[in-house]
Amino acid sequence: MKRGMMDVLEIYGHGGDLETATLKYGAAAGGFTDFSANINPLGPPPGLLEALRNALPEVVRYPDPGHRRLVALLSERYRLAEPSFVIGNGAAENMALALLALSPGKVGIVEPCFSEYRSLSERYGAEVVAVFGTEERDFKADPDEVTRLIRDTDMVFVGQPNNPNGVQYGLDELRRFAEAGEAYGTYVAVDEAFIDFIPEERRCTLLPELEAYPHLIVIRSMTKFYAIPGLRLGFAAAHPRLAAAMRDKRVTWSVNMLALLAGEICLRADADYERATIALVERQRERLREALGRLGCRTWPGEANFLLVRLPELWTAERMQEALGRRGVLVRSCAMYPGLGERDIRVAVKDEAACAKLVWEMEQVMGGLEG
Repeated sequence: MKRGMMDVLEIYGHGGDLETATLKYGAAAGGFTDFSANINPLGPPPGLLEALRNALPEVVRYPDPGHRRLVALLSERYRLAEPSFVIGNGAAENMALALLALSPGKVGIVEPCFSEYRSLSERYGAEVVAVFGTEERDFKADPDEVTRLIRDTDMVFVGQPNNPNGVQYGLDELRRFAEAGEAYGTYVAVDEAFIDFIPEERRCTLLPELEAYPHLIVIRSMTKFYAIPGLRLGFAAAHPRLAAAMRDKRVTWSVNMLALLAGEICLRADADYERATIALVERQRERLREALGRLGCRTWPGEANFLLVRLPELWTAERMQEALGRRGVLVRSCAMYPGLGERDIRVAVKDEAACAKLVWEMEQVMGGLEG
């Protein structure tokens, strides 16, 4: 590791890096309360870990390269033909597969956004063009600007809800983007990695309308909602011809047997688990927003399992992250997100005890002006 890199917790560009936190702050990786990664506070569905333990002897066999059982369950749940699905080693692999399959010369993104949209696009040779969300629109971009971006590029990534602000575009706005994609021959990749945390009646998704838009790709993660980020699992849904082109770029066996089994168990999870997760996140998110407001922080009305937070003027994200890290609490600095500022952080929504710990530690740090 190069000298100076340890000054930044997100040396790999993401939260949840407990190894770097351990090296930086000296605590054991298991000793942190991690608000830098946005994972279901309830943990995996009941029975999943036991099923994985029981399946360990099966690691002597290759996983199914066609992912057939998982694809069949996805087809049944979302009422789309099986050839529409692509299984990947996390949502990020599906983004990479789309880029490899389509070879876009110019990719559009809406900043601030998930850093992999830019990094993957540039890694595979595309020029990246950005438009910016505004504070007045809760960091969503003006739909006219997004439509022009679609007109002027070969592929556009849209976060829904977007990371790090957690805000959705409306269904009419999404349809407008998808229709622009058809009109201009531009592929529109909608990243719905966190949409499962939103109550079903409030989710804005074009997944049920996928067949109407041959240039649309919907990408979802199974690691956040079902709390299995260490296994890596996600899927994409698209027109069968486009999905086939993405599968052709996939490395054989990129998704391991345990991840596939976990996916099957998650899709069969009791509905009570899903309802309990959504209710817990919604309740704790509002409580956390109110508590942070009392500390002088500004938050945005995100609907996912995280909050974008602007610290009071005396504080920078770097200073707060350092002070909390020394106390065993990790938060995500957003200072490096284009379109955000040096006082912006992102915090996950966890259970009541963990959220209370975050607020208490921030209060202690801010009261003592540490860092």
